[in-house]
Amino acid sequence: MKTFFSTWWERLSTSYWLFPSLLAVGAMGLSVLTLHIDNNIKPEWARNTAWIWAGGAEGARSVLATIASSTITVAGVVFSITVVTLTLASSQFGPRLLRNFMNDRGTQFVLGVFVATFLYCLLVLRAIRGIDAVTLVPFLSVTCGIVFAVTSVGVLIFFVHHISSSIIAENVIGRVASDLQDDIDRLYPDSLSDTGDNEEPEEKLPEGFEKKAQPIESHQSGFIQAIAIENLVSLAQEKKFILRLRRRPGEFIAEGSLLAEVVFEGGEENFVVKELRRHFFFGRHRTPTQDIEYSIDQLVEVAVRAMSPGINDPFTAITCVEWLGASLIRVAERKMPSRWRSDENGQLRVITDATDFEGIAAAAFNQLRQYGCRSVAVTIRILEVLARVAPHIGREKDRVILSEHARRIRDDGTEAAANPYDREQIEQVCALALEKLQA
Repeated sequence: MKTFFSTWWERLSTSYWLFPSLLAVGAMGLSVLTLHIDNNIKPEWARNTAWIWAGGAEGARSVLATIASSTITVAGVVFSITVVTLTLASSQFGPRLLRNFMNDRGTQFVLGVFVATFLYCLLVLRAIRGIDAVTLVPFLSVTCGIVFAVTSVGVLIFFVHHISSSIIAENVIGRVASDLQDDIDRLYPDSLSDTGDNEEPEEKLPEGFEKKAQPIESHQSGFIQAIAIENLVSLAQEKKFILRLRRRPGEFIAEGSLLAEVVFEGGEENFVVKELRRHFFFGRHRTPTQDIEYSIDQLVEVAVRAMSPGINDPFTAITCVEWLGASLIRVAERKMPSRWRSDENGQLRVITDATDFEGIAAAAFNQLRQYGCRSVAVTIRILEVLARVAPHIGREKDRVILSEHARRIRDDGTEAAANPYDREQIEQVCALALEKLQA
């Protein structure tokens, strides 16, 4: 159930309709409340209170109509500017980063405030009847409308600053990196022990698993966004089977392709494939719900685009490399979840296809090496980042993995460098990185 809500919250939060809709509903409720108060109290109190609007019916109509027409016009302008920003971000940073812009609470809040102000004024406007200001004008409701208008002016000023700063390259990269670090904390919450002993114990498949295993095919095509592992463990315990997942979140799977393998301890009649498939969540795109490589790929995409001949911006690429290094330090200090999941009785139930440190390092450095070898500055900075990560590594096999990456980066960098001085610099930095990695 937790995975289900996480998946749906990811879909809802990366939309421009959820928070504006909630604020609109809140404005409708507030209009009902303030009109109810105005209809149940004596109007003389408004004339004795300095901060309450106390004009006539025509004045109330004019004020609310002006606020409503102005706010809906500004809301249209705000929406247009937002679409232009999304188009600019898509072309400059990559279409996959649109999720981060659409998940921006600031823009969602601004749109919601203007829509809520318009609806509130419209609903209060219909309640003003007659010309007698003492008995027919909802003084409190009109005052709240004016407060909404003043708030909207402040929100507009905030929006101008926010939308301008949101497309600065460093801010975009920093926001993506912050999301990546939050994902690391969520997916890998356990730190390494003081001894650094985090080697996964050797596990073996039950005897005859390969021969008895029956394939489970995917019932649809798309990206696997999440898998409810705990639910699968409970289901496997109840139905008496052992499940081996052949796919992991983030991978694309075609309908009819192998999704998992299962071995029944009892009879097959106790197993319902349809029930098992409900714990796999598919979509048209990847999400960071259980896919750490998705967030890494976003930073890599910005760096690769920056190094393209059409843009040629190594400084943006170097910024991405720095943030990737900081995230890799955090991963190196975390314990990798076990692929072998047992039930409450200690019986093996689910074997996952989890992302390990090797896969994370490959996602972070392979494309950077392939596209960054043409830039000496980027190549040197990647090697410096590897040297910076080295003291934080607690698993010996992780040192071997990063050492191999360092050698590949050195080989590609020196081959692409035309100047002997540049090749010498790359060799020196690589030697320092290897020394720290092998310490």
